[in-house]
Amino acid sequence: MSKNTPKAIRGTQDIFGADAEAFAYVVETFERVRKLYRFRRVEMPVFEKTEVFSRAIGETTDVVSKEMYSFEDRGGDSLTLRPEFTAGIARAFLTNGWQQHAPLKVAAHGPLFRYERPQKGRYRQFHQIDAEIIGAAEPQADVELLAMADQLLKELGIEGVTLHLNTLGDADSRENWRAALIEYFRAVKGDLSEDSQERLEKNPLRILDSKDRRDKVFLADAPKIDDFLTDEATAFFESVTSGLDAAGVKWQRAESLVRGLDYYRHTAFEFIPDEGSAAADALGAQSTVLGGGRYDGLMESLGGPATPAVGWAAGIERLAMLVGEKGEPQPDIVVVVEDDDMIATGQSAVSAIRNAGLSAEIIGTGGKKKRFDKAVKLGSHVIIAMSDGERRLRYQTEGPVRERLVAALKDLGLN
Repeated sequence: MSKNTPKAIRGTQDIFGADAEAFAYVVETFERVRKLYRFRRVEMPVFEKTEVFSRAIGETTDVVSKEMYSFEDRGGDSLTLRPEFTAGIARAFLTNGWQQHAPLKVAAHGPLFRYERPQKGRYRQFHQIDAEIIGAAEPQADVELLAMADQLLKELGIEGVTLHLNTLGDADSRENWRAALIEYFRAVKGDLSEDSQERLEKNPLRILDSKDRRDKVFLADAPKIDDFLTDEATAFFESVTSGLDAAGVKWQRAESLVRGLDYYRHTAFEFIPDEGSAAADALGAQSTVLGGGRYDGLMESLGGPATPAVGWAAGIERLAMLVGEKGEPQPDIVVVVEDDDMIATGQSAVSAIRNAGLSAEIIGTGGKKKRFDKAVKLGSHVIIAMSDGERRLRYQTEGPVRERLVAALKDLGLN
């Protein structure tokens, strides 16, 4: 590579080979599962007005204050590359009249952007899958989303991951809990980390998931949400957990799992690798595989009416790391043209095979004696060799696959 050749931007990646196949496998599996649950596919703009994210995510969060890629366009508007899907989907729900479809189940996937320190499984341009249910206040919506997430992970073959679940209560529960946390942490403010001292008055819930050792010593005795739950909030959480049990979704309570923003309500959850599992070894410190929660107050922050909603997101790169290597898919059939005079016949054959819905490769270049060897190395189920005006078949597979291919070739007149 020349010294003058531009390099990729730090925190971005060029995905190729087995990594690209694993990435595609995650997306394909997500698309298949979301159709099973009848979630509508949506495509969202890659950039929005900056206020969509600053109002939805919160001015005091690290995402808004430190991590967003924002710029001024030629018209003087402040725009931001999307750091998440939920805010843009909420904006679209309000501006496009999607309320008529409520409860609305939508799913999306694509690139997101955050300016943060690149590390294993985390990039400045990264990709997520996302699922949301908007306009449904019932706990059944939470159960369906979590069952969908659980099935997705199983379909991907990801094992050793457990659903961690908590409740943040309703608005009254949360406000009373918040007041108790402020009072508790004020008494030890001088011993808290600098970040937690800053969060104390504005966002005390975020202290509960602090990783700083100075904060951890006070977390065990901090007020618990269960002491402040209203009867309605308790009933909601019990409906979620009983629904998960009925759906066969394993879960465990995680009292320290919180969401700092005020519009979050009730259910908060993360799928986390079990200690010592292959998933934990693969992801290292970045342990959350998939996470989300109920955000009943978000629409109001964007100027809309109160609208219940719940959703989750997962990083495609992280999921791809967990599904393992996916090699290049084997072609169903390889057409080997050993006689150059039969190139046109070979091309006609491979076109007919593809039109019949079978994957095919044609080999008609290079040394004639080596062409068949190349076909064998591709690991195809069937090889059609063409030479001297003849066609001969070699099968490398047995059972139903072979029978299907033989029938297809017969219909095409290629047997």
